Amino acid sequence: MILENGTIRTLDPALPAARALAIAGDLIAGGVGVHETALASPETVDLGGRCVLPGFTDSHVHFPTWAVAQHEVKLDGCTSLDEALARVREATATGTWLRGYGWRSGEWTNGREPTKEDLDAVTGDRPASLIAKDYHSLWLNSAALALAGGDLDVAGGIVERDANGEPTGVLREESAWRFKERYITTPDDEYLTAMRAGVKLTHARGVTCVHDKDGWLGAAGLWQQLGAQLRVWQSVPHETLPALDALSLHSGLGSLLRIGYLKVFMDGTLGSRTAWMLDGSGVQITSGDELAEIVRAGAEAGWPVGVHAIGDRANREALDAFEQTRDVWEPRGLRQRIEHCQLLSPEDLPRFAELGVTASVQFSHAPSDRDLADRFWAGKTGGAYAFRSLLDSGAVVVNGSDAPIEELDPLAGVRAGVRRSIDERPAWHPEQALTVEQAFHATCVDPRGSPATSASAEPCSRATPLTSSSSIATPGTTSTRRSSRRWSPAAGCTTRRPGTGEPGSLSSTRFASFGFA
Repeated sequence: MILENGTIRTLDPALPAARALAIAGDLIAGGVGVHETALASPETVDLGGRCVLPGFTDSHVHFPTWAVAQHEVKLDGCTSLDEALARVREATATGTWLRGYGWRSGEWTNGREPTKEDLDAVTGDRPASLIAKDYHSLWLNSAALALAGGDLDVAGGIVERDANGEPTGVLREESAWRFKERYITTPDDEYLTAMRAGVKLTHARGVTCVHDKDGWLGAAGLWQQLGAQLRVWQSVPHETLPALDALSLHSGLGSLLRIGYLKVFMDGTLGSRTAWMLDGSGVQITSGDELAEIVRAGAEAGWPVGVHAIGDRANREALDAFEQTRDVWEPRGLRQRIEHCQLLSPEDLPRFAELGVTASVQFSHAPSDRDLADRFWAGKTGGAYAFRSLLDSGAVVVNGSDAPIEELDPLAGVRAGVRRSIDERPAWHPEQALTVEQAFHATCVDPRGSPATSASAEPCSRATPLTSSSSIATPGTTSTRRSSRRWSPAAGCTTRRPGTGEPGSLSSTRFASFGFA
């Protein structure tokens, strides 16, 4: 197959662009005029001026959770408690539980936190569970709370209580997660049905690989049941390390589905006001010393760590832990990661590059969180969502969506990274805006630090062509036209065997084509 009459942007500085591309089976044969003789009766595809790019990797997604959330009550975008309650009242969801997601009380006009009584008025005796936009707070009605019999408190968790000491119905962090694990179960069949639909949508958006963070709910087993449909770099809870070590398993196990890294949480989130801060506020889930022990044990068993860190204290403690254990993990070639990196003190920002720790960020979070950050981190936002500063420092930056917190839509993420705005307001901290090429590099190329997700434009690399028509606006413009056409010329290419390269190798390529130069 030859793709011609377009622009091939390889994102490789050695050969940044070509006028056409030849593909033999699932391999890139090279530029037209050189290698097309290797193709037997090649099909020619007129790109019509479109631009071809390596396929997208979403470097941070909770895929099973996002897939199921597509069928729950959506509260994202509600501007008041009354609007959220109206959506719950109108819900037609079936089953024992009424489930919803996406509320963010910090953006409600009345500024009041929700309560179980509010929810009781629109749900009655049916248990209701509404997870916050950041997935770190849970809003329950009285019927749901009653299931716990008062057993709500747990280390690292918060139970919001009224003036009389009674639970208000809002649980945060470990308290929310334990309640969810104990009482709100989702059958595998429900996950699998939702994931099948989710994979189709993901393919349509040009995504060919995901770094999945739902290891705690058994996502690896779900992907295995689903069959190979995406390349997956899967996390597992750090608590499973003894079992992995006992079986002599190490990072990289698998083919299309690879068990890749240990997941750890340092703190909470901005929206739930549980981010661990240098001013002493927030929630500490894992201490720096505890993380160092986890990193050391993981490295000795051949496992890197991806650690959730939002607040400036959480990021400092994580960097300290990686620095203290560098003598163990660096010689083994392990790529350590900090997930989110949302607030960094000036002295900590250059340490990502100095230590070789990947900054796994979400471009869409910056404009989505801007109002909360200005409110809760007033005077500190110069170090918030500092994507350009991280890149300028030499750090490896990879981009994901954190779906379902934000939508699994890589083009929306690229636009957010470039424009630093998702509405008509001027760019938020425009000094942190990225170029289009930088945003695509973080979405297509730099995720290669995980072997399952490599991307390149080299001849004999593998390719999954997808094409559509779209555009991206730069800061100061308002065009955000969405994709209008998608096409896959080689059904099944997304299930081709990826390369086996070590972290940093360029062994497996997917291409997506979009209508901008």
